[in-house]
Amino acid sequence: MLEERVVFLNGQFIPWNEAKVHMMSHSFGRGSAIFEVLSLHETSAGPAVFCLSDHISRLFRTARLLDMEIPLTSEAFHQAVLEAVKENGVKQGFIKIICFYPQIAFEIFPPQKVLDTAIFVVDPTQDLGGLRFPFEKGATACISKWRKLDPETIPVEAKAAANYLNGMLARADAKERGFDQVIMLDTQGFIAEGGTESVFLVKEGRLMTPALGTVLASISRKAILETAPIIGVDTFEGRLPPAWLYEADEIFFSGTPMKVLPVRQIEDRKLQDTPGPLTRKLSDLMNEIVNGRDDRFKSWLFPVK
Repeated sequence: MLEERVVFLNGQFIPWNEAKVHMMSHSFGRGSAIFEVLSLHETSAGPAVFCLSDHISRLFRTARLLDMEIPLTSEAFHQAVLEAVKENGVKQGFIKIICFYPQIAFEIFPPQKVLDTAIFVVDPTQDLGGLRFPFEKGATACISKWRKLDPETIPVEAKAAANYLNGMLARADAKERGFDQVIMLDTQGFIAEGGTESVFLVKEGRLMTPALGTVLASISRKAILETAPIIGVDTFEGRLPPAWLYEADEIFFSGTPMKVLPVRQIEDRKLQDTPGPLTRKLSDLMNEIVNGRDDRFKSWLFPVK
């Protein structure tokens, strides 16, 4: 089915199989591509992109942090995403934006600052064989031997391809140990995030998550922190010691593919009643929002029509 998709590339649509760059391109060899992954949801008003403006803003911030130039305005990029969804006829799934240097390069510096831009749209059921996130069962997780990249070595809030080798190694470490997911600590020893997910703890009815500075400014994280007070939940952002993972009443991950994924086991500790009551309430609320059934958050949805 992927072969039937079309790709937005530098202002025009091309067949999926023609979306290629040379293996000696700078972004392939140096990991200098930047990207965003967005979720697309089927609502009563038709397909809608979740938090499109936030994703576009973060993409442009990543480019600024890395001294890159995106050739489109944010408004043009916004429209290009919606057009890419229309062209592919997908009602629910994922959108991946990739901005990259296609030029062949041996030097560490790219040949130019201006990036090429591409937008991919996929239906995971039709195109990827389905993606499974076992909410009711929950996931197992461990603490990785690998630490989260330090913000004094690289901008950790930049969604750059090279940065994700860190999470890949951490997830591989977890898989080798028989766990589904992983939690990384920062270089000071505090809880940071998962391989590609934000981490939340619930303790005595309070929702806690690591503060920005050593973790990605996740769009899903931001959404959960803004919705939690709606259901009367106090939130806290700060430096969380790993010992709290063994004291928390509930733990869950959040990210674009799964807005809320409960953790049923952390290392050798099994949590009771997974998903926990607050995790379930937040998940239910997020499902209502992304499916367009909560008018309070309709501004977070960007209709394709």
